[in-house]
Amino acid sequence: MIEDIGNLMHGFGVVLQPHNILLMVLGIVLGVIVGVLPGLGGANGVAILLPLTFSMSPTSAIIMLSCIYWGALFGGAITSILFNIPGEPWSVATTFDGYPMAQQGRAGEALTAAFTSSFVGALFAVIMITLVAPLVASFALRFGPAEIFSVYFLAFCSFVGLSKEPPFKTIAAMMMGFALGAVGLDQMTGQLRLTFGFETLLSGFDFLIAVIGLFGIGEILLTMEEGLSFRGKAAKINLRVVFDTWKELPKYWMLSLRSCLIGCWMGISPAGATPASFMSYGIAKRISKRGNKFGTGQIEGVVAPETAAHAAGTAALLPMLALGVPGSPTAAVLLGGLLIWGLQPGPLLFTEQPDFVWGLIASMYMGNIVGLLVVLTCVPLFAAILRIPFSVIAPIILVLCAIGAYTVHNNTFDVVMMLVFGVVGYLMKKTGYPLAPMVLAIVLGDKAEESFRQSLLGSQGGLGVFFSNALVGTIMTLGLIALFWPIIQGAWSRLRGSAPEPRAAE
Repeated sequence: MIEDIGNLMHGFGVVLQPHNILLMVLGIVLGVIVGVLPGLGGANGVAILLPLTFSMSPTSAIIMLSCIYWGALFGGAITSILFNIPGEPWSVATTFDGYPMAQQGRAGEALTAAFTSSFVGALFAVIMITLVAPLVASFALRFGPAEIFSVYFLAFCSFVGLSKEPPFKTIAAMMMGFALGAVGLDQMTGQLRLTFGFETLLSGFDFLIAVIGLFGIGEILLTMEEGLSFRGKAAKINLRVVFDTWKELPKYWMLSLRSCLIGCWMGISPAGATPASFMSYGIAKRISKRGNKFGTGQIEGVVAPETAAHAAGTAALLPMLALGVPGSPTAAVLLGGLLIWGLQPGPLLFTEQPDFVWGLIASMYMGNIVGLLVVLTCVPLFAAILRIPFSVIAPIILVLCAIGAYTVHNNTFDVVMMLVFGVVGYLMKKTGYPLAPMVLAIVLGDKAEESFRQSLLGSQGGLGVFFSNALVGTIMTLGLIALFWPIIQGAWSRLRGSAPEPRAAE
């Protein structure tokens, strides 16, 4: 523990270098803009802006990208409260009481409560990561190929069983990701797979091209089709409102603690921030003495979802850092970014790249502090972004995507593939197929395949290797439970004589 604290202090030394502080502020501002623009989202924003970091050191790049992530988490609350338009899916629950507060002339109070709760949730999760991640990584160092595959198996199964989307659509999206990840040279046999004679496919599909197309272009196409018009309340936060709200918030410490715990649990599992915010809001409504007034402008209705969403969004980075398994779509994009820079997330990262790991963790602390200050002082500026017609913003984002795709290999073919992936992403969103499992399969599919084949080589083809000891057997069993969780949940409900609970809604 003492050694970890020393490493963290060293991480602060890395983060507090002037150019990293500048990148941190820039990342927060860009992230808030991404969060303010409805539908763009943290994962899309990180994917689109990822090429901007190619010329940076890995530590500086991940600091900027993670700050884009924090900024997007903060920005979603602005449109939810002022315009009744959730900037992010997890901000939907914030509209229930945040927008009524704005209509009552309490926008400053609602925004201060939302930003402060977001900061508390993220801080709780970062402290948890600081304490737990090194222990998990140290434990994972004992993993062999079978144990590593079992972790990947658990991640894939969790996405299928615990996701809010229908399992069939999740599996279909995941299978498409596996197929795309298999294109190119087989690393174990040297044979070509699924290239169909095209030399440009020898190295497979670049993860970054796929992500920019799926998330960036796909979302822009969908948003252009839907069209957006913004009509909201003006916002102005002054110090008096901030301090008055801060005096009131400690009364809800139990609500905040409960929301932090819910968020951390949902973030570490692939359930994510959206179910966490709804679950926290629902429990708060059920327990609160003013539960029947929820939806009319209660500050608890803002504190609960924002705290849980930020705790979940931050906690999703724990499995990515310690095990190399992302806990959210944005974490999956960040994982891809680390791979581009030659870093392999997982237990060895803590011993081989301590500057990077502890610099990233320290940036989580500093990024959230900077984020809180930026959003509290610049709300009117960010809200004004929504006055700009989307017909102006959309072409700018498209050009950024094209430049980002081209700079990966300086190849126009990548721009074409980006557009193809964009159309695929658009169609998948229109038909309700989730993108996150597909991205997860593209990023981790080849690594899971490699571990699986190494395990089978070691056991001479025997599948019993995946239940050969208590550790791998337990993880595989947890994976199977997660895979069949909807069936288990339904059977349990029928045994208790009640109807099965519906899956969490977006």
